[in-house]
Amino acid sequence: MERSQLIIDLAAILAAGAPLIFATMGETISERAGVVNLSLDGTMLLAAMVGFAAGLHSGSVIVGFIAAALVGMLVALLLCFLSLSLNQSQLAVGFVLALLCTDLSSFLGAPYVRVPGEAVAAMPIPFLADLPLVGPLLFDHDPVIYAGFLLVPAVWWLLFHTRAGLVLRALGERPASVFARGVNVTALRYGYVLLGGALVGIAGAAYSLDLKQGWSYRHIFGLGWISLAIVIFGGWRPWRVALGCYLFGALQLLASRSQSTLEQLPTQIFQVTPFAVMIFVLVLVNTSSNPAVTRWVARRPDALRRPLQWLITRLATPAPAALGKPFERP
Repeated sequence: MERSQLIIDLAAILAAGAPLIFATMGETISERAGVVNLSLDGTMLLAAMVGFAAGLHSGSVIVGFIAAALVGMLVALLLCFLSLSLNQSQLAVGFVLALLCTDLSSFLGAPYVRVPGEAVAAMPIPFLADLPLVGPLLFDHDPVIYAGFLLVPAVWWLLFHTRAGLVLRALGERPASVFARGVNVTALRYGYVLLGGALVGIAGAAYSLDLKQGWSYRHIFGLGWISLAIVIFGGWRPWRVALGCYLFGALQLLASRSQSTLEQLPTQIFQVTPFAVMIFVLVLVNTSSNPAVTRWVARRPDALRRPLQWLITRLATPAPAALGKPFERP
């Protein structure tokens, strides 16, 4: 019985992390190309609302996901135009777009609050879903979760095992060298940020059409900021970013279970605990690369220094060198 419950919990964690996989993989691609997309929270909210409305009126979740992806691309296009073409601050533009999209989702989504709509249907994989242990864990989900499983290795392969991925990483590290080889840096950044925006939009629809079916006021508020934090926690590396997504899913499950056993505590504590833990982990990752921390660790006794140095080497990952910086043609 305990093993069965453990499998159910692990499957629930994989399901909870799936929408975040889309958002974080999209942001990883964007930031690897040198562009910070701070609009994630608002984009996901607006895409969730539009995806739900499109699915409701069309009777098709596929149409809903396509509409959500287009919303994500449209917001990403605005970000690119204002920051890459007009040379405005990426951080300022992204933050303003996040606020704008959040308010738009509340205003335009008012007629759809608590309205029943379309939802992604479960799709157990024949024969594989009946396998002991791994069957219910990996093969008894819906297409969104399966797509999340496939997206992580796909992005990893793109970044580290293709020529396009080499150029993509160079955009975020040394855009001048890419330009010297005849590549249009701005145009290519546009393309990758739009791709990332589409994935962020799909993440929004994955909530309103699947994980948190329906629409309500600020339906998934805050999860875009968590996605940004997870990308930094993961060091812009797909596998580690995916681990952060599932870690957050585990924290949400733990908070939900604790709420039923610790009834004397206010429910708000359990709602914010996963966010607080992720912020703490993010601070830990950032401080691990601080020179002052490195010097402090170097002065510790061997028994303490070695494990701390091992932890620092695992956590400390520098951001892409050109991240957030405007590119000026030589």
